[in-house]
Amino acid sequence: MPIAVRLVELPIDHFRLLGVSPSAETEAILRALQLRLDRYPEEGFTDEALSQRAELLRQSADLLTDAPRRHAYEAALLELDRDHPGESSGLDLPSSKEVAGLMLLLEANAPHEAFQLACQGLQPPQAPALGSGREFDLTLLAALACAAAAAEEQENRRYEAAAGLLHQGMQLLQRMGKLPERRRQLEHELEALLPYRILDLLSRDLGDQTSHQEGLRLLVSFVSKRGGLEGTEVLPAPGGLGQSEFELFFQQIRKFLTVQEQVDLFIHWQKEGSADAGFLAGLALAAVGFSRRKPERVQEARDQLESLDLPGFDPLPLLGCMDLLLGDVDRAQEQFHNSSDNGLQQWLNLYPEDDLAALCEYCRAWLRRDVLPGYRDVDADAVDLEAWFADRDVQAYVERLDRSERRAQTSSTGFSAASLEQPLSWSLFEPDGSLPNPLSDFEADEPAGDSPVLRAAEWLKALPSKALPIRDRLANLPRPQMPEINLRSPSRPVLITSGVLAVLVAAVAGLSLFGLRPRPSSVREIDQPPALEGPKAVLQDELPLPGDADLNETSVAAAVVKPLNVDQPSDAELQNLLQVWLASKATVLAGGESQSLAVVARDPLVQRVAQERATDAAQGETQRIEASISSLEVINRTPQRIELKALVAYRDQKLDADGKVVDETTQMNLPVTYILGRDGDSWRLHAYKSGG
Repeated sequence: MPIAVRLVELPIDHFRLLGVSPSAETEAILRALQLRLDRYPEEGFTDEALSQRAELLRQSADLLTDAPRRHAYEAALLELDRDHPGESSGLDLPSSKEVAGLMLLLEANAPHEAFQLACQGLQPPQAPALGSGREFDLTLLAALACAAAAAEEQENRRYEAAAGLLHQGMQLLQRMGKLPERRRQLEHELEALLPYRILDLLSRDLGDQTSHQEGLRLLVSFVSKRGGLEGTEVLPAPGGLGQSEFELFFQQIRKFLTVQEQVDLFIHWQKEGSADAGFLAGLALAAVGFSRRKPERVQEARDQLESLDLPGFDPLPLLGCMDLLLGDVDRAQEQFHNSSDNGLQQWLNLYPEDDLAALCEYCRAWLRRDVLPGYRDVDADAVDLEAWFADRDVQAYVERLDRSERRAQTSSTGFSAASLEQPLSWSLFEPDGSLPNPLSDFEADEPAGDSPVLRAAEWLKALPSKALPIRDRLANLPRPQMPEINLRSPSRPVLITSGVLAVLVAAVAGLSLFGLRPRPSSVREIDQPPALEGPKAVLQDELPLPGDADLNETSVAAAVVKPLNVDQPSDAELQNLLQVWLASKATVLAGGESQSLAVVARDPLVQRVAQERATDAAQGETQRIEASISSLEVINRTPQRIELKALVAYRDQKLDADGKVVDETTQMNLPVTYILGRDGDSWRLHAYKSGG
């Protein structure tokens, strides 16, 4: 009785097996055959397997070069495609040639099929005899096909599927007890795949919680293996990522994690000894608190940051921001003024009467840039201080803090927990939480009585005019001193960005992977554009630059100009009026006098300049300002009102009593919107808005 021969079906036809086109002629087929025979696999297959491979190649070439047989074969392929569209043709091989057929299948770029068939061939009842050449060849083939299939999945960004294949291949090699070097190679590839698996799993829809939780598990394991966020473990680095590459990877995955998940992760890593994680936990807690209107989480964030001991880290500005959010302005001001950041102190000293406006601007920028970005479920642009202070939970929490700590009910500005209960006071903020800029006059009357709520309301009424000079000078606010994180090489990404400077100055240093810490940098100078052709201003100040010999003795001569009384001023006349305003203001702030201010600007603006000069004089300081209109565009024109958009080339210096430069603004191009109104017959400046 004849013994039945087991057949193995390969999902491949003779054309693919030989590697030729279905339209290939005899000469091309024979040439391809010779190339395949000459380029045999060199991975270590047995001579028997290589001989059978050559035999199968010749059989396919013989069929395709025999015209009648080829014609019949092609007709069979067409019939199969017609009856079973989409179904690939196959070749039936005896089990004795199974290894050779799978080798050719792998060479035909079908690694998945080759791997699965090799695994089946190693399973009972068709498993080869232990120690046989066929067992060795099938095991080697499975290892090669597994690696190739995993690489194909990686190219298609299916990283978890690639990891599954590598796991399966490792288990197979371990069960067979063969090819330990190949098994270690698969393990290495699986280890290098770990960061990509985490990204794959976490980036999926949150509805797939199984994948998401597996991604979190792998992330925790990955960071622990590498010794925390700092990567303190010895080389080689887990996952094949050095510190710089890990930071880039972490920047990518943060946006797929919710804010609460990041709080839990950072606190876990902090407990394992990661100091950087402690800092990030504080910011994540602040993000939870502000975005969810949970002031108690802001308090947790404050406690977290206050408890850190990081070299070179000055937490006071950050604590001040959170004190402001918790309604304690007195303590917020104290934190800012006690900061060791000299640049911050110089900036604050420019506005001795505007502490609260400065704190609000700083806090808002800090939230938008350093706190809220980088979470899956937090809108980084939703920085609405009005909504925060109007929230009942926030108000109730602030009241409890007031009662428990017995804080003073009013600060020097009249801002207090009591004032937070007055929605009308805070309605002066813009809907996006920003401080409004003046496009009209803000002449506050004297507050009636001694009510702290009234004082707060009056202060906030004047806030737009107070905020304007702060906004004009925010580009010069120094970066806060923040903790460094093991910056071992100049090319390593920064870990913490600055607060206000990064928000308002376009030329900033490169951002970090975490998007949180700053590297010291300077503001890039912006080239001044050429001035407009046309009539020059009646009053034009030529200011010396740093290094000029007579800088401290320079004075700007006062001049008087005629009012602009025409009904339809030309662009040149409008530019001339604005240039007179800029030059006259510069004259006054330099310590001189100018009667032209009252001619070109309304009294509130004139008084504002006078108040700024009085503040400087009390400190024994003067300013040298160079400002000129580089371009001008009329936006809207009526018989009584003209709106202009100008680009002002601007720089300034502040000098002490000895003429020494104590502060300066480098050259910048500042967009400004001007509003001119007609008072009687004369056009004068009514308001302006810096920043566009």
